[in-house]
Amino acid sequence: MAMYDNAQIVQTSFDGTFLSEYLLQAQWAELVELKKIITEVADHQQAPVSILDIGIGNARIPRHLCGITEIWDRIARYDGTDNAQACVELARREIEQLQIHKKVSVSLFDATHLGTWGRRYDLVITTWFTAGNFYPEDFPFDGYQAAGHKLNLETNEKFTTIFHSAYGLLHPGGEIVIGSCYIDNESTRQKQEASYKKMGLTIITDAHDAFTATKEGFWSQRFTQDKLVRYLPFVDPANISFTPLDTYEYAMQVRIRK
Repeated sequence: MAMYDNAQIVQTSFDGTFLSEYLLQAQWAELVELKKIITEVADHQQAPVSILDIGIGNARIPRHLCGITEIWDRIARYDGTDNAQACVELARREIEQLQIHKKVSVSLFDATHLGTWGRRYDLVITTWFTAGNFYPEDFPFDGYQAAGHKLNLETNEKFTTIFHSAYGLLHPGGEIVIGSCYIDNESTRQKQEASYKKMGLTIITDAHDAFTATKEGFWSQRFTQDKLVRYLPFVDPANISFTPLDTYEYAMQVRIRK
């Protein structure tokens, strides 16, 4: 089951009433950086860009971008995927209400199968900590806390598979943009836990884990720059760059150039 298959939890997770100020400001910080990248790439190639959004959620990104003519005119096509039907339905309703369906499409699709997608893009993006949601298929949400052993995340096969496939969908000179990643430190862990608790979820991880998970099936990994480079062995490290999204080591943006 996808993390966001529960429609009630979906509504809560997108409702600003239940979101911490850290999460809300991270949303805006990554959007500001994304607008810069879209402009930079479109101006460089002297043509509007094509975008694939992995984990489109409630269509927040195209909703904000379409209201800014200077940015929206630099986008030729915007495709979104999500592996949760509840998110796909939310996104499609938003797109229809905004009347941007001629440029934007949404598909129910598991990102682990991106190798079969068959289209090419100038930008492949994933925003608002989605990259940290790629947990092992056999992760025991029901029994992890009781088991007493800790998950070794020196490697993350799902993360590597998804972004290797995404890398293959890029046109030459294209980029993957991971809009925001949690930075792995104790302060960020505590903020993650507080955010989940505010949504009424039950934490099943502790300070010894490099991720935060809940009994309800939510998972969110934290990263260091070194770990991300190891997770992307198919990319020259010189083509990976990191941008802080704040001044307190909470979140960072990652650009992966082809």
